Amino acid sequence: MDTTMFCFQCEQTAGCAGCMGAAGVCGKTAATAQVQDELTGALVGLALTVQAAKAAEGVKAAVCDEADNVAMEGLFATLTNVDFDDASLRALTARAHAERDRIAAALGVEAASDYDLALLWNAPEDVRSLKSLVLFGLRGVAAYAYHAAVLGYRDETVSAFLHQGLASLADNEAGADELLPLALRVGEVNLRCMELLDQANTETFGTPEPTQVARTIEPGPFIVVSGHDLLDLKLVLDQAAGRGVNVYTHGELLPAHAYPLFKQYPHLRGNLGTAWQNQREEFANLPAPILFTTNCLMPPAASYADRVFTTGPVAFPGMARIDANKDFGPVIESALELGGFAEPRAVAAEEGAWLTTGFGHGAILGLADAVVDAVKQGAISHFFLVGGCDGARPGRGYFRDFVRRTPADSVVLTLACGKFRFNDLDLGTVAGLPRLMDMGQCNDAYGAIRVAVALAEAFECGVNDLPLTLVLSWYEQKAVSILLSLLNLGIKGIYLGPTLPAFVSPGVLDVLVREFDVHPISTPEEDLAVILACAEGGVAG
Repeated sequence: MDTTMFCFQCEQTAGCAGCMGAAGVCGKTAATAQVQDELTGALVGLALTVQAAKAAEGVKAAVCDEADNVAMEGLFATLTNVDFDDASLRALTARAHAERDRIAAALGVEAASDYDLALLWNAPEDVRSLKSLVLFGLRGVAAYAYHAAVLGYRDETVSAFLHQGLASLADNEAGADELLPLALRVGEVNLRCMELLDQANTETFGTPEPTQVARTIEPGPFIVVSGHDLLDLKLVLDQAAGRGVNVYTHGELLPAHAYPLFKQYPHLRGNLGTAWQNQREEFANLPAPILFTTNCLMPPAASYADRVFTTGPVAFPGMARIDANKDFGPVIESALELGGFAEPRAVAAEEGAWLTTGFGHGAILGLADAVVDAVKQGAISHFFLVGGCDGARPGRGYFRDFVRRTPADSVVLTLACGKFRFNDLDLGTVAGLPRLMDMGQCNDAYGAIRVAVALAEAFECGVNDLPLTLVLSWYEQKAVSILLSLLNLGIKGIYLGPTLPAFVSPGVLDVLVREFDVHPISTPEEDLAVILACAEGGVAG
């Protein structure tokens, strides 16, 4: 097993170039990085076999949901801060091999060999960059597909493209002319995947509505649920009902409070904590168990490691595991044993006792006429979508400073954990509407696109003609897939930070700047000055 690694898929990668030592900045060891590469290579081999089988008669009987499940779950497991457990990663690799061999035997096609990821990492610079863009985008698509699938929602187009995209990585003849359109196709499929997830969430839990969420921990036993998985949160609430145990969301589960179904649970009390990178400080002294449902898990500190439970795709060696039967009894018993706090505990008093969420596309589009009128009357001058992933690298204070400097007659939409940089701010109102509107998780990015398209239709213009600017923070691969969706839609003028992806080569960056007007962020003052100067005489004029 190698004692060094290569990984440059996330924003915090070492030196803005790549993690190449004994461990990554995320805490992933070189050994685990190699196991993840082996899993990815096995998924490529499975995908090549599936693609070959598609030409054979009877493929529908042979290529079943299991091949799709392995591709989806395997890609999700290799996302940053999801699966640190070599045993579970090897189990996924074994499933990929078994499914590849089964399909090959059933249809009489050759079982493709695993792909060697070293071929990708050592490819010519622009080819490596574009293939990385495809691979990392596919990992983001798989994460969204997983969340929809656990609620019973699937799309054959999405499932088939996971195999198609993976198989393309093994094409050693592909150049930029083939790979850039493929990357944009990742964005197109991701948009459909996010639409499917939006449908799954709203049809299962209801349409989110603006909701204030408490930030105070009540006395008594409690559980903290982190990650993104709404179904796991519901199952915990169902099983904890009547047990005298309260439940608090953490990080990206904050928007759960806005769904009507979750309002039916009186023991869902509030939200604890902020974005993922603060979990070690926020969990250190909690007399309660923490359940991680999906990303983003950091290697647990000794101060709370004995209180961590994992389930679904997230895993860490030595942590207590809730398997697929979803019996959360051990988590509830841990909460009862630990007992919680004796007195109410304000976890973020300096930032305010409440946060507001629930401004999904259903809520905002319900106000569409008022919004359009406000723009036409000059009451609203500009819309900013400031959101994305948060992270630990210095420079992310930019986003709080940017939001604070936005004009008093503008609206700031936000989503994903990047909002925790500024969602405690009171920006007041404009035209009777809150100036700051939290649209939900990163999983809810489809809603922001729905709002932009609806506004463009109302003003009979293109999205790029709207008084709308996207200022995005990125960290991991779901952000990559969202960026590809925006580029596929032809949206231009995006500001991206705090650093550019290490896997984007100078040549590929040149294309993104030239074709899509992508801007690396500079300073809030400079960027706002350029944005507002370009917006003069917008659609209202």
